[in-house]
Amino acid sequence: MKISQRHAWSLTVDEAIKIQEKLKDEVITEDKLKEPVQYVAGVDMGFEADGTISRAAVAVLSFPDLQLQETSLARRPTTFPYIPGFLSFREIPAVLDALEKIKTIPDIILCDGQGIAHPRRFGIACHLGLIVDMPTIGVAKSLLVGKHEEIPDTRGSWQPLIHRGETIGAVLRTRVGVKPIYVSSGHKVSLPTAIDYVLRCTTKYRLPETTRIADKLASNK
Repeated sequence: MKISQRHAWSLTVDEAIKIQEKLKDEVITEDKLKEPVQYVAGVDMGFEADGTISRAAVAVLSFPDLQLQETSLARRPTTFPYIPGFLSFREIPAVLDALEKIKTIPDIILCDGQGIAHPRRFGIACHLGLIVDMPTIGVAKSLLVGKHEEIPDTRGSWQPLIHRGETIGAVLRTRVGVKPIYVSSGHKVSLPTAIDYVLRCTTKYRLPETTRIADKLASNK
């Protein structure tokens, strides 16, 4: 996998903001996918030793049948504090280590976190997508910024997520009777396509299989 280290990872918050503001203009929110999509991946993070060790997991599944093909784990010391809006600086270094281990290269990566649904339009899915030059989708369990209308309680229902008058993502119902998830473009994927792939990767649970399996690995569940 081609990985381009765009900057150092030992940074202050002010330095991190400057990087987000600079790199956000390189994010592509149009479809640049390799068709047909044969493999999808999920990445997620866990932490050990009171947060001092980052534990990154990657799960690669075949598509559209969602059969697990490969997994990898990587650990490294955590070098950036937990600050909402800056999770990519805390998590991506270990994620890159895990991605470097896989042999099955995915066509899309679903990230446990935000894409452009971010105060500076540069969440972890955008950041990772630029570094590995691959299509990525942000799939978050909670709201970071924005407002939305009420969502019908039917699978596949969604409402635009609006922030500062701009549609930055979708609030998507993946299962009846459970909380929605927050989907946004990461890199090289449009919002409609992101919604489509998230739904197609989601079976009987709230989260896509990519995220669910990676979460289990990262959390050692």
